[in-house]
Amino acid sequence: MTASIPPEQPCHLVVMGVCGSGKSLMGQRLAQQLGLPFIEGDEHHPEANLHKMRQGIPLQDSDRQGWLERLGQLLAAHPQGAVLSCSALKLRYREQLRHHCPRLGFVYLHGDYSTIESRLLQRQGHFMPPALLASQFADLEIPHNEPRVWQLDVRDTPEQLLAQLLPQLPRSGAC
Repeated sequence: MTASIPPEQPCHLVVMGVCGSGKSLMGQRLAQQLGLPFIEGDEHHPEANLHKMRQGIPLQDSDRQGWLERLGQLLAAHPQGAVLSCSALKLRYREQLRHHCPRLGFVYLHGDYSTIESRLLQRQGHFMPPALLASQFADLEIPHNEPRVWQLDVRDTPEQLLAQLLPQLPRSGAC
């Protein structure tokens, strides 16, 4: 199934959520379905941020500022549209990204703490240790009443999530 997005109508989406929610996998699959480039947000963290996270130190707003600016620029560099994976935990982070793409849509992958924790405990070789999950949930500002946001439950499979999401995108005005 491939969604049809008119070429004159760009589609910029961020797949967001706490660590372990499946942002990268869902972002890759969504980008493939829409025929858009995928931007892996974690690949653009400065080394200082990666070092902190590897040490189990939560990032502060100041740590994320330059990273979010870079991600916004990367989205804007794709005038035809793109899909980005990014935690975008706080409203101010989402607003910073919207500054670069005002019609930016967000796909919020939500789940309860124990579901996400069990995923993190099974993940191998990732820089983000499971110990940081609590800080992610503490920072999370759920995107209630924000424009162009779709909430998807991480207990569903990626295929189920895409089946729920894709029919909504063309009608919604975000894409």
